[in-house]
Amino acid sequence: MIDLNRYEVWFVTGSQHLYGPETLQEVAEHSKKIAKSYNENKDIVVNVVWKPTVKTAEEILQVCKEANNTDNCVGLIAWMHTFSPAKMWIAGLQALSKPFLHLHTQFNRDIPWDGINMDFMNLNQSAHGGREFGFMASRMRMGRKVVVGHWQNDSVQKQVDAWCRVACAVADSKKMKVARIGDNMRQVAVTEGNKVSAQMQFGYEVNGYGVGDLVAFVNQITDAEVDVLIQEYTDSYTLAQKVQKDGPLHQSLRDAAKIELGMRAFMHEGGFTAYTDTFEDLHGMKQLPGIATQRLMASGFGFGAEGDWKTAALVRSMKVMAAGLDGGNSFMEDYTYHFDPSNAAVLGSHMLEICPSIAQGEIRVEVHPLGIGGKEDPARLVFNGGAGKALNASVIDMGNRFRMLVNTVNAISIENDMPQLPVARVLWSPDPNLEIAASAWIYGGGAHHTCYSENLSAGQLEDFADIFGIEFLLIDEKTDLYRFKQELRWNDMAFK
Repeated sequence: MIDLNRYEVWFVTGSQHLYGPETLQEVAEHSKKIAKSYNENKDIVVNVVWKPTVKTAEEILQVCKEANNTDNCVGLIAWMHTFSPAKMWIAGLQALSKPFLHLHTQFNRDIPWDGINMDFMNLNQSAHGGREFGFMASRMRMGRKVVVGHWQNDSVQKQVDAWCRVACAVADSKKMKVARIGDNMRQVAVTEGNKVSAQMQFGYEVNGYGVGDLVAFVNQITDAEVDVLIQEYTDSYTLAQKVQKDGPLHQSLRDAAKIELGMRAFMHEGGFTAYTDTFEDLHGMKQLPGIATQRLMASGFGFGAEGDWKTAALVRSMKVMAAGLDGGNSFMEDYTYHFDPSNAAVLGSHMLEICPSIAQGEIRVEVHPLGIGGKEDPARLVFNGGAGKALNASVIDMGNRFRMLVNTVNAISIENDMPQLPVARVLWSPDPNLEIAASAWIYGGGAHHTCYSENLSAGQLEDFADIFGIEFLLIDEKTDLYRFKQELRWNDMAFK
């Protein structure tokens, strides 16, 4: 569902006419070579498109306008090969509505000690040309990504790819449609928010739909279509004996499959890429969507439980960033603590809706009572999450601004059986430890719903927040609670 290969990032090189045609020809050849190398690099997910060297204010303005008006262009990579007087960039940067990355590099890696002369110096002026450009971006208070190092270095190329993924998610967010099926869970605060402000900030639109709008699609699904999906379940997962064809709970699985097919049709028809539902608003539904939501997330859709549209949008954006990478991203909730002093941890889970992209080992299809919602027993995928580095991210509405909180964590292999807990789950130890992490999260007002990621970095989410101009708070192994509280106070002043 998510194809990042359709997006472009334009490689724009800055110079000026001062150095003459021969130097400008070399500048163009060098920039073409870098753009071609990046475009052919399989580790850079987007198409990198070379653009002719910009040498005047008019040329800079023109390429920025063209980028704005090209739908599949998600951003620019700007490189100052020579000195490019930054007053030339004012009009272009003022007009630019796409994010940009400042690549502070030079064509040659090493100084040619025996042959270096002023001709070489005049051609290779990135060291101070980039500072001139950087001053203007800072003077204009423009958010951007700065990557420093030789363009062929693996670390530089990885940073470029990571930012390109963020730029794709930003472009996707600006066209995202979130379907809010039913209302918010009653009297819950953090899942609420200002949807108009969110659309102004992030671009995505959130609109409400009655459960009946979805049920109409579910009721159109045929038995033959359900048969095909049941076979896909059988081929993909381990079916518990009771839900197999001759089992007493097989009809519940068929009902769940019908819901999944109806939801996919509803989402496709409306052009939605994210959605919410709630167990309190299921009129006309036989069961709360469990396996349906899990598999829709695995297909790239965003999801938020109990009407949490901010988390639904964030899950979608993080899935776009991570498309094609090993590991997964899932809607998540900090559910219960393990306060063992020698091994403190958090058990993350939800009633049903954890994405199987984070599963490790066997995935079972089971049907069990839910206990809330007053509907029939729902089908769900049951599995454990794997071990390794991960993070949790949350976006909240602080009233005068949006805030993103990120906590890096270390997922732990689950060694204990939990036969009475038939849900998907993951166990992690938060950085720097449970006490400080939970305290900082609470001081920061972080939501109980998050997006859990195995393959994205805190830096990428910071870039995402920077592009959209929202507050970003990081809780990691360096977090000191006193300084974190000070940061909250400073941010309150900065965002007034």
